[in-house]
Amino acid sequence: MTRRTDWAEYADLDVAQGRRDRGDGGAAGHGDEAYGTPPGDGGADEGARLGDGGARGGRRRGRRRAAGEASGGGPDLGSSFSSRAEEEEPAGAGDPAERARAICLRLLTGSPRTRKQLADALRKKEIPEDVADEVLSRFEEVGLIDDSAFADAWVESRHHGRGLARRALARELRTKGVDSALIEEAVGQLDAEQEEETARELVARKLRATRGLDRDKRLRRLAGMLARKGYAEGMALRVVRQALADEGEDTEGLDDAAQWG
Repeated sequence: MTRRTDWAEYADLDVAQGRRDRGDGGAAGHGDEAYGTPPGDGGADEGARLGDGGARGGRRRGRRRAAGEASGGGPDLGSSFSSRAEEEEPAGAGDPAERARAICLRLLTGSPRTRKQLADALRKKEIPEDVADEVLSRFEEVGLIDDSAFADAWVESRHHGRGLARRALARELRTKGVDSALIEEAVGQLDAEQEEETARELVARKLRATRGLDRDKRLRRLAGMLARKGYAEGMALRVVRQALADEGEDTEGLDDAAQWG
């Protein structure tokens, strides 16, 4: 008799468990910059149009990068860059608008950001809300902030790089403040057929590591991996059951998914 197990045991695991499973692809801690090209020179050009403070910030960044490369360090992007960008106090500290522009340009040089992410950074720096709204709206007008493009690129990268399903992708985009309509449009890039194919590839990569375990334990481990990546219960059990059957496992008694719910 197969042990009865609650699917929520796997499907509702917290974010920490999801992060622990990131070894399937990509480097943890670099998700924001992994899916797109940081707006390097373009950010500096827009900075010149948005204000002299942004342009000066771009020139300072160029000198710092050049110095780092000359010493053999190379440019420092990613999470460490982002943290440093938020901590640094830009020149022109007396002008809130200039400060806001410099902060946003510095953060966008590290990786693309949503409007909410930038708004949170400006709030942390105590930029007045009306000034922040004006600066962020201007950045949207010139294309430096584009939540729709951000969501599309996020889905493309995180699905193909990490194998995340639509449910997990939507959850991640919500935490970054992307509008629900944009999220729905972005995850709509993935259809059920493509999602199931990715699930089969994930199981195939993990299947060998479960050999030698008993059938029920293999099923729980593989189904749990798919659950953490956002795959629905029915699809996960069907994909795992087929993979086990293809290896010669006896899958009798696994047809009734209700025993796992």
